[in-house]
Amino acid sequence: MPSQPSPPLTLDASGGLEAPAFDRRRAWLVTALIVSFMIVNFADKSVLGLAADPIMDELGISHSTYGLISSAYSVLFSLSGLVVGFFSARISSRVLLFVMCLVWGLAQLPVLVVAAVPTLAAGRMLLGAAEGPAAPMSMHALYKWFPAGRRGLPSALQISGAALGTLIAAPVVTWLITRFGWRSAFAALAVMSLAWSAVWWFAGHDGPYDRPSARGPAATCGAERVPYRRVLLCGTVIGSVASAFGASWAMTLSQAWLPSYLRNELAMSPGSAAAVLSSIAAFSLVLLLGLSPVIDRLTRRGVSLRLSSGVPQGLAVACAGTAMAVFPFVGPLPVRLAVIAVAFGAHSVAFPLHYMTVAAVVPASRRGALFGIVAATGTLPGLLAPSLTGRLLDTAPSTSAGYAQSFALTAVVMIVCGVVAVCCIHPARDAARLGAGRAAR
Repeated sequence: MPSQPSPPLTLDASGGLEAPAFDRRRAWLVTALIVSFMIVNFADKSVLGLAADPIMDELGISHSTYGLISSAYSVLFSLSGLVVGFFSARISSRVLLFVMCLVWGLAQLPVLVVAAVPTLAAGRMLLGAAEGPAAPMSMHALYKWFPAGRRGLPSALQISGAALGTLIAAPVVTWLITRFGWRSAFAALAVMSLAWSAVWWFAGHDGPYDRPSARGPAATCGAERVPYRRVLLCGTVIGSVASAFGASWAMTLSQAWLPSYLRNELAMSPGSAAAVLSSIAAFSLVLLLGLSPVIDRLTRRGVSLRLSSGVPQGLAVACAGTAMAVFPFVGPLPVRLAVIAVAFGAHSVAFPLHYMTVAAVVPASRRGALFGIVAATGTLPGLLAPSLTGRLLDTAPSTSAGYAQSFALTAVVMIVCGVVAVCCIHPARDAARLGAGRAAR
């Protein structure tokens, strides 16, 4: 069944293309589907960390080996995000998201046949290859349905799908693991992924806002010819990548090792650990949904994108990094859990904001490719953090010392990245230099 047609564009009196009318109903339908896409995405990501202890116990593997299995997810993650980003202008978002989610489901199946380190690693590698483009391409698909002044809330909702994925997956997947064994969680997520891809094939369609602007071809031709090298080296893109890098380091560490830390270092039951993970996700969700209307309002009132989106994303990552540095040394458990929530939850606001600041300095026809490049570089921590933490746990005098070293390293990375973002992101300045000044106002 073909996707529904996008609203037509018409010519204005000067011969330029008029902006399409905002189709609220269809735009929010696509938003709902993309939010559910991100829920499935992050549930798939979370399952290995939630099943870490029973998998290590059953297969008799060390922390280092488990860390390598977790890092296998990121071997092709960044590369696939980069490659698919460059094809996004030629392939519809409907096809891209359908194929991605279909592969997610297939990637969960090998371990159900043979439960061993090679099949776990191969499944995670395939899953990472298919999920690498997920966040940037679903955001790109979303931007096709919303004009620049209306993207704050949809962007936050898209990223909130990640928080919802963790919020839902933590208790549900933990229940499946404790009740039916860890393989049942992989099977359930395979079914979810395949079901979503079927729904999207019939209901997903592309929007009109990736077409030439209302000012006609001349309005963006200069920006269209800007080499990728110039765009990638501008301060706004560098700062946006930095904020994504710091936030991704914390997110990856949370998915791979936080469940095990809560159970083994804080002596929590699986159910209690799942509740903590869900609480952190709920905290992220509140931040995302509370901040986005404010950003949209500030943008429509003419506040610079640097102040409304650039500075907040850098501060969020730096503040979360500061909390990461201190929480291992906080005494009372309730206070420590509150600081853990800040460390692993506050950085989440950087994800929608770094897409907004990047989008402000690139033309729409190159947005998908730039989103892929930014995602590829910003998510490299997935290749480093899990395996490095596993190595620290095996070589430190104790697991407590290993976790403390890992959290200290994460704090340094996040604080540095946050400072770089605050200093470098200047969308209006960089958009003017690149010939896309209209977008950043």
